Amino acid sequence: MTSLLPGVTGVLVLADGTVLQGVGVGAVGEAVGEVCFNTAMTGYQEILTDPSYMAQIVAFTFPHVGNVGTNVEDIEQMSGSAETAARGAIFRDIPTAPANWRANADLPTWMSRRGVVGLAGVDTRALTKRIRETGMPHAVIAHNPEGRFDLEALIARARAWSGIVGLDLAKDASCLQPFTYEEGLWAWPRGYTKLDAPRYEVVVVDYGVKRNILRALTSVGARATVVPASTSAEDILARKPDGVLLSNGPGDPAATGAYAVPEIRKLVDSGTPVFGICLGHQMLSLALGARTVKMEQGHHGANHPVKDLTTGKVEIVSMNHGFTVDRDSLPAPVVETHVSLFDGTNAGIALKDRPVFSVQHHPEASPGPTDSLYLFERFADLMDEQKG
Repeated sequence: MTSLLPGVTGVLVLADGTVLQGVGVGAVGEAVGEVCFNTAMTGYQEILTDPSYMAQIVAFTFPHVGNVGTNVEDIEQMSGSAETAARGAIFRDIPTAPANWRANADLPTWMSRRGVVGLAGVDTRALTKRIRETGMPHAVIAHNPEGRFDLEALIARARAWSGIVGLDLAKDASCLQPFTYEEGLWAWPRGYTKLDAPRYEVVVVDYGVKRNILRALTSVGARATVVPASTSAEDILARKPDGVLLSNGPGDPAATGAYAVPEIRKLVDSGTPVFGICLGHQMLSLALGARTVKMEQGHHGANHPVKDLTTGKVEIVSMNHGFTVDRDSLPAPVVETHVSLFDGTNAGIALKDRPVFSVQHHPEASPGPTDSLYLFERFADLMDEQKG
């Protein structure tokens, strides 16, 4: 049994029995999940509210987190409870006090309100190195202000957790009823803009969509109608959309694909322009005959270099995924359009004979750079061609 040091109010207990000790932050309690690391230097609020992080505990490699506080505008979730996003957060230092004009709460208080369990005072470099060498472990993160932990019970819970492979988490992250969205990207000094006159009608299949994806659509003139993940292709096409976007989301693409892939095939066959992002990219690939596989450490950060093979340009992008498309399984007439320059994994595909394409990264780029926003213009161009 590991003995706790004086002043310990938080722990991270791995399934192999390793116990990391520190200071509890945010919500009191415990949460089980898969531990991953994120290398972004900004955007911690967007990261912690991204539905793609559902059932995961995020270790931040950047040491100073909390500087800009939190606000009510930078939440990426569109629907569902706080449980449909990151379940825990790990920091090297205790989050700093906010110093930003947009802040209305500090990070620990905001985490407590959302039920996100945090742990500070951890050697995040050592944890990151461990994940790189052995993969993303199952773990329980716990916070008790009195420092009382049943470590044996926490280890048993971490070992008993089934993991993400085989889990359809999109059904819980998805909306329950269709709705429309018309807010655009943030612009100084107006803040978030509004759609004046829509040029396109786009149906967004919600597997756990990020708010900024919808804003990016609005900013190219599209009014988005968001529909639940289980919506049939017939119901989508009955809305006569100019295009369909398959959103990001959490979980195993093969599990969600059990009901989503047949509908995606119908959408592709209809000739309607289709754009997939992250989980949407993976499930589009499945629908076209490719395979997806679980990654050892995944891609999580805002500094990932990706090459657009159609232009030859290298972009710095935001990524968040634990599964990848097996590039060797891509069948004709699918072509690879983007590739990760970190490890050579697939980062985008397109069909030669249909207005269909997708990317593994997040072109809406929040947090992260804006190198890939052009993909929404590319989607708009496909819709213009189809309408013409």
